[in-house]
Order: sequence, then structure tokens, then C-alpha cells
Amino acid sequence: MTNFDASYDQSVSSIHNRLFFRLFQAGNTLDRQTSKELGITTVQWSVLGALSRPQVADGMSFSDLADYLVVSRQSLDGVLKRLEREEHVVRVTDTVDRRAKKVVLTDSGREFWDSLQPKIYEFYRQALASFRFDDKVSLVHFLNQLNKGMDGVKLDEGGSVNASNNLADVDAHR
Repeated sequence: MTNFDASYDQSVSSIHNRLFFRLFQAGNTLDRQTSKELGITTVQWSVLGALSRPQVADGMSFSDLADYLVVSRQSLDGVLKRLEREEHVVRVTDTVDRRAKKVVLTDSGREFWDSLQPKIYEFYRQALASFRFDDKVSLVHFLNQLNKGMDGVKLDEGGSVNASNNLADVDAHR
């Protein structure tokens, strides 16, 4: 066993392992089912959804879109190329910063996104059928908390464990 500090608890570690493995499985199931049932990848789904929001009707900068989706620039570039080939998005020169490009949902992309909405609604309905409304609200809350916690993870360069690293931050979000 590695040399953990005194706060290491095997039962807590076990539940942490199970939780992160279940998140991994849920992500893979979402990827598989999205491709099978909707005919698009989860990243394509996310890009189209992000660009369909009214507050970004004029598009989003490439960097802002990558940050919003929490994906790498390389991954986003590949997805955008495919969506461009399918004429769902275009990259245009930003009118404010001529060096930058904005990603804009095309009319064809909007029609495609709108045509997916009944299937997406049904996908959500079936996937969340066993959840009460309050369970869904709680799950969103806990996933937001988890994302904040993961954003704050800082491991020492040597890989040593610092158990007290983010406890104050976690307690503050309870």
C-alpha cells in the first residue's frame, strides 16, 4: 500500500472508486446511446445545444465554446470540421476581433437541432424515468459540486496525497 496520511479510510476510498467508475460508465453509456438513438455524438450534441442558446445567436468564439463545453481545442476542432461538412455550423471572422473566429449555428444547423428536440426530450424522459423531480434537482446540484471539486484538485508534483487540500472548499459548498 502507498504511504497515505492518517486520514486515509479504505471504506471512503472504496466508495470514491465506485462513484468515479459509475460516472465513467454513465458517460460511456451516454456516448453509446446518443450515437445509437440520435445519430450524433455527445460532443456534437453539446456543440449544437450550446450554439442554439438565444444569448449566443451571433455565435461564440472558438475558445469560449471550448471552455464552455470543457473540451480540448483539438477535440472541438475535429467535431466542428464534421459539423461544417454537414453545414450545421460555420466559422466566421469575429467583427470585433478580426483575428478571431466565431462559430455560428447555420439555418440548416438550427433546423437539424430543432428536428432532434422530440427525440432528445424522449431520451431524457426514458433515461430519467425512475427519478422524482427533486432527485433530478439534487443530482444537478451534486454534479455541479463535483465539477467544482474536480476543478480545484491540485496534486503535489511528486504525486503525494494532501487530504486537507480542498476540505474547506467542499465544506463551503454544502
